[in-house]
Amino acid sequence: MSNPGLEPREPPLLATEAVADAFGHWTAMPRQRLSFLGKWRNPIGLIGAGIVLFNVFIAVFGKYIWTLDPDAQDSDRLQAPSWAHPMGTDELGRDELARIIHGATVSLQVGFIAVGIALVAGTLLGLVAGFYKGWVDGILMRLVDLMFALPGLVFAIVIAGLLGPSRRNAMIAIGIVFTPAIARVVRGSVLEVMGFPYIESTRALGASGRRVMTRHLLPNIVAPLIVLVTVYLGSAILAEAALSFLGLGTQPPEASWGGMLNTARSYIDAAWWLSVFPGAAIMLVVLGFNFLGDGLRDILDPRLGPSVGGGL
Repeated sequence: MSNPGLEPREPPLLATEAVADAFGHWTAMPRQRLSFLGKWRNPIGLIGAGIVLFNVFIAVFGKYIWTLDPDAQDSDRLQAPSWAHPMGTDELGRDELARIIHGATVSLQVGFIAVGIALVAGTLLGLVAGFYKGWVDGILMRLVDLMFALPGLVFAIVIAGLLGPSRRNAMIAIGIVFTPAIARVVRGSVLEVMGFPYIESTRALGASGRRVMTRHLLPNIVAPLIVLVTVYLGSAILAEAALSFLGLGTQPPEASWGGMLNTARSYIDAAWWLSVFPGAAIMLVVLGFNFLGDGLRDILDPRLGPSVGGGL
């Protein structure tokens, strides 16, 4: 006869489930990594990331690779592209390649600072409007609608004209113009997250409004903000070029892509390179940021399948 006390016993159910959950979570991690990497098999996103990284490299290290002074004048005026000047020279004999490199630095600086201004202001407005709702939401959103009623470029021109022509004022103007779009996206995301049960539980436990916004709402709306910021970086660079072209952005003799295009208008028949290279630089960088935004959207948006955007 078998001894009942020596019979094997099954482990407790809770312990078995805990081990299974832990093992399942451990084995799922590589799959998550593979899924994340698989989503990056997006040719558009990869091309965009490569263009952006190349532009950042040129902006940071270009002046050490091509050491000519972008403001140095020379007697070789309106010289066509050659070995000495791969992108030619302008009407004052300044090297176009050196000015293109300096313009990349200016464009990135304006883009990041302007979008940073819009991100801070828009996130604050959207968080407050979405969290408090009611009359607060009504007032803030009507202000946003009023700003949306004005064409973006015209609005930026008005602000830059009132503040005065300079690169700093151009960054402020672009940041103000982009603020309502970010505010509206943040508000929509906050309203969606506010319906989740854990937000109601947190508020029922007595958490302050500031804690709920900073610890629970803000971390859950980061994904759409990243995509929006990436796309608006390209738009900010394009807006800075437009303001500089109109004389309201970076002021001469400092090089900027928009200012170079403005100068090239008078020599478009005699010196084609003065307009082609700055225009190509603007097009390439804006296209790169847009492609990168599409790639990040495919990764960060859980509603999109892994096949969106194509694969290799």
